[in-house]
Amino acid sequence: MPVKDSNGTELADGDSVMVIKDLKVKGTSVTLKRGTLIKNIRLTEDEEEIECHAEKVKNLVLKTCFLKKA
Repeated sequence: MPVKDSNGTELADGDSVMVIKDLKVKGTSVTLKRGTLIKNIRLTEDEEEIECHAEKVKNLVLKTCFLKKA
């Protein structure tokens, strides 16, 4: 199954994505602001989720509906 972002663009391992909505990270006081660039994503078995590293948060899992390809 192809993994697609909120616009329907196909994502691959190593792509860069941008957050389209402010997201609070569970378990921390960090908020990912709209427009935050996340580099070098990794695809998971679930086509609606990706793994990545953000500014101060490591091993983060994000839903693809809140991302667009950069």
